[in-house]
Amino acid sequence: MFTKAVPVATAALAALALLPATPASAADHDVNVYRGYVGTVREPGSSFMCPQDEVMIGRAHTGDETGNTTYYCGIVVIDGTRVEALYTPYKVTVKESGGKYTVPDGYALVGRSHYGDENGSTTYYAKKLEWRGQSLRILYRQWTADMKESKHASIAPGAAIMTGRYHYGDENGRTAHEYGEIRVP
Repeated sequence: MFTKAVPVATAALAALALLPATPASAADHDVNVYRGYVGTVREPGSSFMCPQDEVMIGRAHTGDETGNTTYYCGIVVIDGTRVEALYTPYKVTVKESGGKYTVPDGYALVGRSHYGDENGSTTYYAKKLEWRGQSLRILYRQWTADMKESKHASIAPGAAIMTGRYHYGDENGRTAHEYGEIRVP
């Protein structure tokens, strides 16, 4: 179960971004998620996209609706071969407060745009994952415990990736992230 929510600690999160995730075996395949690009944007009116072939593995936010949001991207490798995130993103726009989004099976979150305060809109971007020409599955999805939006950080455990998010209320409201594990069919 993915219930670990850690307080924002810039140095600790920066250190995590440099370490490879613990490998996990998926059937007969060795699946690893390595820490990749980390980017911080100022809300609102922000837009963030992971680099090509990287997927979101975490998110942190500090402050009110004009605070900073940090995104953690990861590189997925199966049996020594990097997974591809197909170029054209699938996108869905929801109201920020009360908005809940999870990616379809075989997709991973790769970006987010947000405009306005808690009554504004948030667009999530997802890309289909492929490995050696095969579409991948996302299984064992779990939500984190609720966290306070204005001071939280959440990073996927082990070889999991970020597959969803919900938020209720303003910057003092509840946020949670969904993580899932990649499997080769």
